[in-house]
Amino acid sequence: MGKILVTGGAGFIASHIVDALIEQGHDVVVVDDLSGGKKANINPRAKFYQTDIRSLNLNEIFSKEKPEIVSHHAARTSVIRSLSEPADDAEVNIIGSLNLLQNCIKWRTKKIIYASSGGAIYGEPVYLPCDENHPIAPLSPYGVSKYAVELYIRSYLNTYGLNYTILRYANVYGPRQISTGEAAVIAKFSYQMLRGFDISINGNGEQERDFVHVKDIVRANILAMGQPDNRIYNLGTGKSVSINHIFLLLKSLTNYRNEPHYAAETKGEIFKTSLTAFKAKQELGWVPEITLEDGLKITLAFYKNGEHTN
Repeated sequence: MGKILVTGGAGFIASHIVDALIEQGHDVVVVDDLSGGKKANINPRAKFYQTDIRSLNLNEIFSKEKPEIVSHHAARTSVIRSLSEPADDAEVNIIGSLNLLQNCIKWRTKKIIYASSGGAIYGEPVYLPCDENHPIAPLSPYGVSKYAVELYIRSYLNTYGLNYTILRYANVYGPRQISTGEAAVIAKFSYQMLRGFDISINGNGEQERDFVHVKDIVRANILAMGQPDNRIYNLGTGKSVSINHIFLLLKSLTNYRNEPHYAAETKGEIFKTSLTAFKAKQELGWVPEITLEDGLKITLAFYKNGEHTN
């Protein structure tokens, strides 16, 4: 089995990917600065380096480990923060990714798998569900930075022959998601309802998102380790659900008694989005398998046990 380096491997999505890779017998190296991830999320069988992807230390790690594949999930992920601190967002997401790509070339990594954002880069949809050919029109600096890295990765294939797979995620949810994160509405509601806390919804709650469970995202990443190379795939269910509907589903599952408070809407956020994964089905053999109701039950069980990241 080949060696795989996972950036952001202490974070929500990537830590699940690390677990799956180790279960399959891969030799896994995790790079994470723990600015957003949690050390407790890291599989003890993975080799861990606490390093920022912008750091010169990355060269030493690549020199020593020489990974065959890089799974790149480390990033600033806040739309709101990107609006107030666009330079920091670009510094981590773009400059950090370039540092990673340069090391991939220098140390002859065969392939990079990049976690992009199917919601943020398309902007307010022209049609739904969005496919991979949907116009690119990000509303936030975060979306701009995620797409910029896609373009760099594609240029590295043309210039250096570095193979890639780009995965554009819908709204991913599930265990280990930070319950205070701005995009983590299911994690936030789950944590708060189980403890009887008041809940606030930004805007009128009618904004819609395409929710896909982290276990389904992990399967797509594992499939992307193989062929075909140099493809871009949306990963979503093709269906959107309103925040109000998520509230009602979780309210029913938890016997929550309170009504939500409605606050001001968030600037830079899309009102309604969903992604079709038809291409991923045709070429990777991937379809989302976990229903929203089952996914919510899995997530609630995690937060009920107190295993939250707060």
